[in-house]
Amino acid sequence: MIKKLFYTGVGSRVTPKAILETMTLIAIKLSKSGYILRSGGAIGADQAFERGSALHHIFHARDANMAAMAIAGGLHPAWDRCSQYAKRLHGRNAFQVLGLELDQPSKFLICWTPDGCESHASRTYETGGTGTAISIASEHGVPVFNLANQITLKRLEKFLDK
Repeated sequence: MIKKLFYTGVGSRVTPKAILETMTLIAIKLSKSGYILRSGGAIGADQAFERGSALHHIFHARDANMAAMAIAGGLHPAWDRCSQYAKRLHGRNAFQVLGLELDQPSKFLICWTPDGCESHASRTYETGGTGTAISIASEHGVPVFNLANQITLKRLEKFLDK
């Protein structure tokens, strides 16, 4: 049985244009290496990754179930203040990182957030909704590569060479 290679490609809706172009190029390269994108279809980073991916699993708020929302809710700093729709948006992040059955973590997560967050511990208000995906990845040992950080592309290349 061939094991599928999944990665998560997400980020802010206000990702800079140059970074969006880089995301699309990364997705093209990863597709050629057999990786399958998991993302959320949102304007900005999600769509940039989707444009470059040959194969992808796109999860929407309507896809979130109780198990996915429980994972997201356990890591969200203000879950009790989220609307039901916001909870579903955050819940879909569990699928983006862990897969539809919530049992097959992505190999890595690539994103862009204004604060350069790469772990649950470094999450801030500036991380935005992408923070939930980063927190889930962090909690499941999935490496996070935030393109807001200057050395991320070099780190990602080194990681992929292993």
